[in-house]
Amino acid sequence: MKLYSRITGTGSYLPPRRLSNADLAAELATQGIETSDDWIVERTGIRARHFAAPEVCSSDLGLEAARQALQAAGVKAQDIDLIIVATSTPDMVFPSTACILQDKLGANGCPAFDVQAVCSGFIYALSIADAMIKTGAASRALVIGAEVFSRILNFNDRSTCVLFGDGAGAVVLEASDTPGILASDLHADGKHVGILCVPGHVSGGNVLGQALLQMDGQAVFKLAVGVLDAAARAALAKAGKTEADIDWLIPHQANLRIMQSSARKLKLPMEKVIVTVDQHGNTSAASIPLALDAAVRSGKVKAGELLLLEGVGGGFTWGAVLLNW
Repeated sequence: MKLYSRITGTGSYLPPRRLSNADLAAELATQGIETSDDWIVERTGIRARHFAAPEVCSSDLGLEAARQALQAAGVKAQDIDLIIVATSTPDMVFPSTACILQDKLGANGCPAFDVQAVCSGFIYALSIADAMIKTGAASRALVIGAEVFSRILNFNDRSTCVLFGDGAGAVVLEASDTPGILASDLHADGKHVGILCVPGHVSGGNVLGQALLQMDGQAVFKLAVGVLDAAARAALAKAGKTEADIDWLIPHQANLRIMQSSARKLKLPMEKVIVTVDQHGNTSAASIPLALDAAVRSGKVKAGELLLLEGVGGGFTWGAVLLNW
C-alpha cells in the first residue's frame, strides 16, 4: 500500500504586544525616522505586527503554536516521532531550536532539527517531513515555523523595519493511506545572496559584520513574482493539476503586492487568496502556517479542497507545496 502524508492539525501564535502602523510610526519618530500608516499600507498592505518580549525566544512562540496543532490533531506530544523547526532566528547558535522546543514540549527522543531557508523555510520543512513519512522514516511529524525577526531589524531603515514581525505557526503531519500532500517543488539560487541577508556572524564572542537585516526591495519583488509562479506551476504539473483546480492559494505573507501579482499570474481572484499579512506583517518562516491556521479555524478551508502553499526568501530560496485538505 502506498503511503501518503496529510495535515491533521494546525496551530499558530502571535506574541501579545501588537504594534499598529501608527504605534510603530510614533516609536520611530523618537529616533528621527518618518513613516506613516498610509505609507506602509500603500506599499505593503501591512497594518500591524507583533513583537515578542525580550526574554521570549523562537522556541517559546513555536511551543504555543505546536500545542495548538497537537490539540487540533488530537495527538499527544509523546506520539510525535519527528520535529522540524524552520527558523532564521534560532534561540542559540546550537543546539537547534527544534531540540530546545522538543524538551519544552516533552516529546524527547525523536529526531529534531532546524531548517534554514528563511521565508521559504516552512515549505522546505514540510517537504522534508512529507518525504520522511512517505519513506517510512516517520509516521507523525510536527512541522513548525517560528521567528523573532524583531531582533534583527534595523530600526533606522524604514524601508525594512516596518515589514517584519514575530510569530509562529505549526502543523501535525501524519501518515495516511489517502493522498494529502500531492507534490512539492523546491529551489535555491545562491547568486542572489546579497539582495536579502543578515551579513553577520559570531567569532570569539563578538559579532562580526552587520547582524541586521539588509534588503534590496525592488530586486526581491522582481525575482519573487517570477520564481513563485514557476514553482506553483511545477507543483501543479507534478500532481496533474492546473490553476483552475486551486481552491485556495496560501502564499508567504510578505507583501500584498507580491501576493496580488502571484494570483494574477495563476488567474485566481483575490477571494481565493488567504491574506493575513495585514495583521502580523512578514513573519518569515512562520507566515504560511500562520495564514493556514487562520484559514482553517475561520472555516474558509474545507475538507476536500485543493491548497497551494508557496514561499520565497533569502538565499535566494523558493518553493511550493500542493495538498488536498
